[in-house]
Amino acid sequence: MAVEDVKISDVIIKTFSEKLRGVLETDVAIVGGGPAGLCAAYYLAKQDYRVTLFERKLSVGGGMWGGGIMFNQIVVQKEGNKVLEEFGVRTVEVEPGYYAADSVETVTTLASTACKAGARIMNLFSVEDVLTRDEEVDGLVINWSAVEIAGLHVDPVSISAKFIVDATGHAAEIARIIERKVGPKLLTPTGRVIGERSMWADVAEMLTLENTKEIYPHVFVAGMACNAVFGGPRMGPIFGGMLLSGRKVAELIGNRLQRLTKS
Repeated sequence: MAVEDVKISDVIIKTFSEKLRGVLETDVAIVGGGPAGLCAAYYLAKQDYRVTLFERKLSVGGGMWGGGIMFNQIVVQKEGNKVLEEFGVRTVEVEPGYYAADSVETVTTLASTACKAGARIMNLFSVEDVLTRDEEVDGLVINWSAVEIAGLHVDPVSISAKFIVDATGHAAEIARIIERKVGPKLLTPTGRVIGERSMWADVAEMLTLENTKEIYPHVFVAGMACNAVFGGPRMGPIFGGMLLSGRKVAELIGNRLQRLTKS
């Protein structure tokens, strides 16, 4: 059968346009496709909520691809290993309480499982701003990453979401947008993004989970962004806390969505 070049283009444009239109209204918009964002997307989609994950880069997975110093192995503790087991990622207990997994297998499995659960992953999109109504955030302002990289003056488009998850890692980009444009009203001791402290893996793993919470009406934080917002230390090349944070934020938002459905 002959392959028609224009037909190929037509299929791409038609199916992607349908996909993009389908994410204009979503229950949860997750910004950042690292381990926390992917886990959150999976657990929320598994509850049959409409979930859209926006990732600036071409690939999802964040820093997990490179493990530590480009050795593509990741390490998780016992609780984090339970999450990987649920996804079907193969792990090996190398030291008591420390499990290793292949980075590539882990990232691809997290992404594939989230997609198959129903999450929609939109890569190559950057978030420029948030939509605010009556002291609440109810959506995102998005643009092509290529527009951002090129510095072009091209207007963005908006999507609505009942809840937002800032899973942008060390940068805590959504929290900083709110701080800068809405005002220092974050639910932190200072009302601002406190900033990440130097590495202390043990404390950081604990605080990442503790600081997974709402930081502004309808906006939650997950993964390394948690410690950036609340002033905790960075955790270094261990990923269990981020996986657990993604699961926790899905539980928190899932509970809120259930209450909205019942009211």
